[in-house]
Amino acid sequence: MTRTVLTLIWLYPLLASGLTLAHAQDAPAPQPPADTHEAPAAQPCADAREAPAAQPSSDGQGAHAPDDVQDVDDELSAAELAEIEAALSADAAAAADTAAAADTAAQTESPPLRSGGVAAAVQSLLPDLAFTTDVALAWFSDRDHLQTGGHDPGATGFTLQQLELALGKAVDPYFRVDGNLVYSQFGVEIEEIYATALTLPWNLQARVGQFLTRFGRVNATHPHTWDFADQSFAIGRVFGSEGNRGLGVELSYLAPLPWYLEVVGAVTEAAGEATARSFFGPQPLPVESPLDFQSTLAVKQFFPLGDDLSLLWGLSLATGPNPTGHDNRTDVYGVDVFLKYRPITRASDTVISLQSEWLYRRRQVARDLLSDLSGYAQLTWRLTRRWGTGARYELGLPAEDRAGDTGGDYLDPEWTATRHRGSAQLTYWPSEFSRLRAQGSIDRPGWRDDPIYALFLTFEVTIGAHGAHAF
Repeated sequence: MTRTVLTLIWLYPLLASGLTLAHAQDAPAPQPPADTHEAPAAQPCADAREAPAAQPSSDGQGAHAPDDVQDVDDELSAAELAEIEAALSADAAAAADTAAAADTAAQTESPPLRSGGVAAAVQSLLPDLAFTTDVALAWFSDRDHLQTGGHDPGATGFTLQQLELALGKAVDPYFRVDGNLVYSQFGVEIEEIYATALTLPWNLQARVGQFLTRFGRVNATHPHTWDFADQSFAIGRVFGSEGNRGLGVELSYLAPLPWYLEVVGAVTEAAGEATARSFFGPQPLPVESPLDFQSTLAVKQFFPLGDDLSLLWGLSLATGPNPTGHDNRTDVYGVDVFLKYRPITRASDTVISLQSEWLYRRRQVARDLLSDLSGYAQLTWRLTRRWGTGARYELGLPAEDRAGDTGGDYLDPEWTATRHRGSAQLTYWPSEFSRLRAQGSIDRPGWRDDPIYALFLTFEVTIGAHGAHAF
C-alpha cells in the first residue's frame, strides 16, 4: 500500500498539469470588458495542486479558472492527501516501534560470546601448567659409576631423567601456590608444593609447604635449569640424591640497602634418605624438641659491577640432628659465587658465567668429630644464540676425624681418598623450548685403581607456561 501511495504522489503533479491544460483548451475564452482591453490568458501554476489564478484585467477584476478544473483538483486533494497522511503516519509508527524494540533487546539481552571467550574464561581459573621431559642416552666404563644425583643418567642405555609437571597460580592477592610433580618410569613424587605469602609487612615473604631449601646455588634448582646433564656430587654426598628439601616453613627478608641483600631462614623436617642425608637421613626418629628440626640460614647479596657484569655471592648454614647419638648434630657451611658477563650495551648473544660452590661439613659422632669438604667450579660460555659450551671441575675430600684419620665415615666408608671429576659439555638449543646436549666426563676416585669414563647425550623439551627462573 505504501508503494502505491508513493507512486501516486510522484504521478500526481503530472496528471494535474495535464488535466489543467486540457480543460483550459476546451473552455470558452473570457469576454473582453467594455474598455476593449483584453485580459491575458490564464497561465498554469508551478504547483499542480493549486488551480492557476487568472491574471487581473485592467479594471482590477481577476479572471477565475474553469469550474471543472477546480472540481478535479479538490477531489484529488481530498482523497489522496488523506490516504498519504494515513500511510505516512502508519509507516512512522511502525518505524518507531521497530527502533524501540531494537533498543530494548540491546539493553536486556546479553551479547553473544565471541569465539574463544568461554575458553579464556575457563583458562583464567586454571593454574599455569608446564611439562618438561628429560631423556638421556648414557655410557659408563664401569657399572659402579658413583653417580649421586637422583636425576642423573643411571646406567648404560636410555634413562628417563624426569617428566616434570610445574604448576603455579595466584590464589588471591595474599597467597600464591607453586608445585613440581616429578614422574619417572616407576612412580611419581611431590618434589615441591608450597604457598607463598605476598603481602607481609617490613619486606618479609614466607613460604609454607614442601620445598627445596635455598642453601647455596644449585640446591634450589631443577634439572632442566642445570648447565650439565648430571648433578654435582657435592650435593648428593652432603644432602642426598634429591637435594635438600622437606616440609616446613621459610621466612625471607629483603634489606633496604643500596645493594641487594636477602636473608633467608627455614625450618624443615630433618628426615629423608634422599633429602636430609647428613641429618636424620633414612631413620624416622621422633621430633621431641625444636632442635630435632633442620634449620637453614642463607644470606644472598647481588652486586652490579657494570652494565655488562654482575656478581652474586652467598653464605649458607644448615644445622640439625644426626642419628649417631643423643644430641649429636651436623653442621654444613656453604659459600657460593656467581659471576656473569652478558653484554646489554650492544647487540650480542654472548653469555659467560663463572660459578663455584663449596660445602664444609662437620658431624658429631660417638666421642669424635668428622669433617670433610666438597665443591665444584664451572665455566659456561654461550657462543651464539643456539650454541654453548662449558666445563666443570669437582673435588671431594675424605672425611677426617680429630686425629686426621680417614675411613670412619658412617655414610661413605669407602670414601677414603680425594675424588676428582672433570666434565665438558656442548649444548644446542633449537629454540627456547628444546635442548640437545652432549657431555663427557672423567671421574678419578682416589680409592679406586681405574678412572670412570662417561658419555651422555641428553634431549629436553618443554611445553606450557613455565615461569622465569631466578638469576
